[in-house]
Amino acid sequence: MKERTIFELIHSMDQVTNNLIIQWNKLFKENLGISHILVLGHLKRNGKSRPSDIAKTLGLTPPSLTHLSEKLVQRKLAVRLVDENDRRIIYLAITDEGIEMVNKAHDEGKALRGNLFDRLTEEEVQQLLVIYEKLNKFL
Repeated sequence: MKERTIFELIHSMDQVTNNLIIQWNKLFKENLGISHILVLGHLKRNGKSRPSDIAKTLGLTPPSLTHLSEKLVQRKLAVRLVDENDRRIIYLAITDEGIEMVNKAHDEGKALRGNLFDRLTEEEVQQLLVIYEKLNKFL
């Protein structure tokens, strides 16, 4: 495969992802970005977590995570917890309101993705799935 073709393929994949994020940001009227939702989603799946672990898992810098978590705490979507055995260790945990927000974001994202992928035939969806699964095995 020619280098130009590979670049065009990667560029097209990135454009789809970026356009989905842009559309989701327009649709989701909660004054939160996708990064906030990713943090909340991590907390929902994994329970209370140290901010450094969240940053590492999501590929964020610690200062970025500090900024994101501050807004989540102010909005009462997450809380900071102090470790009972070592008061120097701080955890971030999701609240019930945070769980509701993640669920809302998921529902709106699902509708957006469904609307996009409805434009593909079932065969095209299956081909895309096989291709992405194959690429993910190498990553």
